[in-house]
Amino acid sequence: MEPARASGDSRKTAEPARLDVARVRADFPILERQIHGKPLVYLDSAASTQRPVPVIEAVSRFYEEHNANIHRGVHTLSQEATRDFEAARDSVRDFIGAAESREIVFCRGTTEAINLVAQSFGRSRLRPGDEILISGMEHHSNIVPWQLLCEQVGTELRVVPITDDGELRIEDVERCVGPKTRLVAVVHTSNALGTINPVKEIVEIAHRRGAVVVVDGAQAVAHEAVDVADLGCDFFAFSGHKMYGPTGIGVLYGRAELLEEMPPWQGGGEMIRSVTFEKTTFNDLPFKFEAGTPNVAGGIGLGAAIDYLEALGCDAVAAHERELLDKATRTLAAFPGVRLIGTAPHKAAVCSFVMDGVHAHDIGTVLDTEGIAIRTGHHCAQPVMQRFGVPATARASFGVYNTAREIDALAAGLDKVRELFR
Repeated sequence: MEPARASGDSRKTAEPARLDVARVRADFPILERQIHGKPLVYLDSAASTQRPVPVIEAVSRFYEEHNANIHRGVHTLSQEATRDFEAARDSVRDFIGAAESREIVFCRGTTEAINLVAQSFGRSRLRPGDEILISGMEHHSNIVPWQLLCEQVGTELRVVPITDDGELRIEDVERCVGPKTRLVAVVHTSNALGTINPVKEIVEIAHRRGAVVVVDGAQAVAHEAVDVADLGCDFFAFSGHKMYGPTGIGVLYGRAELLEEMPPWQGGGEMIRSVTFEKTTFNDLPFKFEAGTPNVAGGIGLGAAIDYLEALGCDAVAAHERELLDKATRTLAAFPGVRLIGTAPHKAAVCSFVMDGVHAHDIGTVLDTEGIAIRTGHHCAQPVMQRFGVPATARASFGVYNTAREIDALAAGLDKVRELFR
């Protein structure tokens, strides 16, 4: 099944074609499901997007026709699998604007990518007294690896505060990047608040002070065009399952000169050039960081997801999601007893909220009986919950397949919640 296509080059077209959402929805078989006898309304894309037919078929085709270990065989299946896996790497390179394919390291996801930077770059380069700077809206995967590193090497973790709107002000970043700052790790788009950060400006500030910048791009790449060369960041991490690709596959982009200097994080097969009992020499980039058999099917599926998004057009996707965000924000802001958490002016299609007198988990449970899937809890961002004085939020997040009618269904579901807990 062919994806619904936007005409032209989405990254260059000033006025992107509108998505044909009906055709897009037809690409996602799971949307045909009914939950508790109700049509599925899937509003949990920030946690994990659904998969379109082209991605499902690409993974299935690999297992049906090409399944073999890569880089290690002269037989036909191994050569075919290697070709398709490395073609996916090239697709990632082009998709995020990297200069070379060797700057693309496949890993399990954003979390593993950030841990790789912390344990390879961080442990080899940072010293006692150095500082790592993060923001107050980070996901746990961009907090805990740096805390572990601080314990290991004696660095200090500092945090840029966020405003009552859930915004990261550039003047606060300027103030917090000091002479001891060696590394800045910042989320591109907050999973808990939807805030889109001024990453390019943050990179410029950090680089002026001699700091390296790591960007958590997990919530960005499926929703807007990302160009790592334009951003100027040193490392950029994201996950396949948040951009319509498979689980268990992700990417670390790193500038080649930094990756060359970094020691391997894990040892084993593939990441070596030669091994004796006396000494091991390591493979070239990116294979130095890809120990063991990779998720070949996942990598190929990620390549298919990139093809799918590019066919839709990143600008068209962003415009569609912006319309959904605007409607959802108006709807929730007008709903009695509901308070939005995260109201920064520059946001992605994420609406987190609380309802007077009702715990977020109860909201999610009632909505599920109406076939509506949202995420409830702290969203792996407990410091954000503490900042806003709430134990948890309900979060509705949107993707290419969502419609205005589904936002109306959410509002009707919240009416049921209010009736039950009145």
